[in-house]
Amino acid sequence: MPIMSQPAPGPRNLITDVPGLQVGQAHDEAVRTGVTVILPDDRAVAACDVRGGGPGTRETDALAPENLVDAVDAVVLSGGSVYGLAAADGVVAWLGARGRGYGLVSRDGVPRSPVVPGAILYDLANGGDKGWGEDPPYRRLGREAVAAAGGDFALGTAGGGYGAMAGTLKGGTGSASIVAADGIAVGALVLVNAFGSVVAPGGGFWAAPYEIGAEFGGRGTAGLAAAPDAWGLAKADPKARMNTTIACVATDVALTPAQARRVAIMAQDGLARAIRPVHAPFDGDVVFALSTARRPLGPEADFTVARIGALAADVLARAVARGVYEAAGWPGVTTWRAAFD
Repeated sequence: MPIMSQPAPGPRNLITDVPGLQVGQAHDEAVRTGVTVILPDDRAVAACDVRGGGPGTRETDALAPENLVDAVDAVVLSGGSVYGLAAADGVVAWLGARGRGYGLVSRDGVPRSPVVPGAILYDLANGGDKGWGEDPPYRRLGREAVAAAGGDFALGTAGGGYGAMAGTLKGGTGSASIVAADGIAVGALVLVNAFGSVVAPGGGFWAAPYEIGAEFGGRGTAGLAAAPDAWGLAKADPKARMNTTIACVATDVALTPAQARRVAIMAQDGLARAIRPVHAPFDGDVVFALSTARRPLGPEADFTVARIGALAADVLARAVARGVYEAAGWPGVTTWRAAFD
């Protein structure tokens, strides 16, 4: 097995450093909510792993390796709780209008069927104007987000993480990437709306051991200590479905659906490294995994899948901290920078 030298973040330090991926975002400032869309250039193999006790998802059953559809056209991560699932409808309409999607038959007049799994977080109680009646904004936000897809996108109070809270601090959208010495690229995008706390006593991030450079403040690991039953800035009195951390990790290595599922499972450990506690009954934690298949898996398949999963866990932990570090707040909401910087 080859010995790896030190990997480094890609040029953007975003999930879009994985070749073949774009990200689009949209938010509604008055409603305090938003949508993030991960858009592959071509249909991408995908998988999903759910660990939270209160998930809200769409099309995740279709990703099981024994089922018919082995690739997706986009992944949608949205605010809005159950209303936010409609964001994927807007993305499906946008993709279908451009002839993208799965086609069981190829015949004039038969539209293709875009496969767009998604997950939602709860941001309904954050003070925004939710008086939308019978016309929630999520289908519109989904269309706006996918139409805006590109290589660069904002972190913090942006996209699907616009209205998120991370424990008692402002949460948000985070992303990070890593490129190994042999060129394998792995990236993560996450919406941090956790019940648990992302910071240790004194304000350092639980993810500090995995930080590269000063991407979320460079405070290091001094003072990290976890006493039993000491949850720090977690939400002390969560209400049902008010929490969730939803994420997508990606690689440019060609994976099967079963291999992508293993990567998603391993990547969940990144949430455990960055949030305390995590996967609680109140959380809806979901991690998707995507393969853009720009490079072959190679002869040491199992070892390479293990490497990708390990890199994905580390990069997801970094993305969680970056999402909270970059977040901007509004009146009555404390940001990490206001509290500790």
